Amino acid sequence: MSSDSDTGDRVPRAGLGHRVPDLGAMELLLAVARLGSLGRAARELGISQPAASSRVRAVERQLGVALVNRSPTGSTLTDAGALVTEWARRVVESAEAFDAGARALRTRRDSRLRVAASMTIAEYLLPGWLIVLHGRHPDTAVSLFAGNSADVAERVISGGADLGFVEGTDVPNGLDAAVIAHDRLVVVVAPSHRWARRRKPLSAAELSATAFILREQGSGTRQVLDAALAGHGGLAVPLLELASTTALKGATLSGAGPAVLSELAVADELAARRLVEVPVEGIALERVLRAVWPTGHRPTGPARDLLSLTRRPA
Repeated sequence: MSSDSDTGDRVPRAGLGHRVPDLGAMELLLAVARLGSLGRAARELGISQPAASSRVRAVERQLGVALVNRSPTGSTLTDAGALVTEWARRVVESAEAFDAGARALRTRRDSRLRVAASMTIAEYLLPGWLIVLHGRHPDTAVSLFAGNSADVAERVISGGADLGFVEGTDVPNGLDAAVIAHDRLVVVVAPSHRWARRRKPLSAAELSATAFILREQGSGTRQVLDAALAGHGGLAVPLLELASTTALKGATLSGAGPAVLSELAVADELAARRLVEVPVEGIALERVLRAVWPTGHRPTGPARDLLSLTRRPA
């Protein structure tokens, strides 16, 4: 003779909800036992006496036994009521322990924030947001990973970061996103470079034929530039490939060659004339900056608070 588990015809186990009173009803029974009055129990729990009476009657119908003796002088538990109340006490204590444990988990989660950001955002936008966040949540420890947009996406998808910030043309697969800012790429040279005195804008064909100092493959800057020049012959072999914005600026300032960089990253150098922007025509070099998180898992706790800071009106 085969069992249910042998045949796979297991009878579904009924849930406890229709047989076990809810926590509110259990707390009411405990208050009646402690105070000896349904009215006082109702006041302690912040409900009306009719509501309390209705709740007790509902539990009695649910369990099929009388729980409370009502009289003009007060309310007392029946023998069955005393037994049910003792059971209820254990359940309520377990629920309180569960709630305390859940609060501890939230506290532990809220005590740290792991952020991954592309280089431009990490260097030029994130510090200001983190200063404000620290003012609001001084006990939250923040760790920051800075890399290219592809590395940031991978880190967020793998669970290594609670929130990421990327640049580029599209939202990486496996991530949801929110637009936090827009940026523009600019061609820059040292004042000594021959392009520094150029008045005619660079064409797409000239850009395609030029060996630039560039970020590495996987960076948001490189993605946008590759997409912009895809229909114009593509990018020439780079003069240099460097893994940080600071390194690119240093090489360009030294006169090594022209570079394509975020307008955010070179604002100070352009204002001080340490670098010169060369005008471009025929292609769009705008890009979108995004916050990203795993698909279907909206940021919570400090990550949610940081996301809200990035989306404040300018």
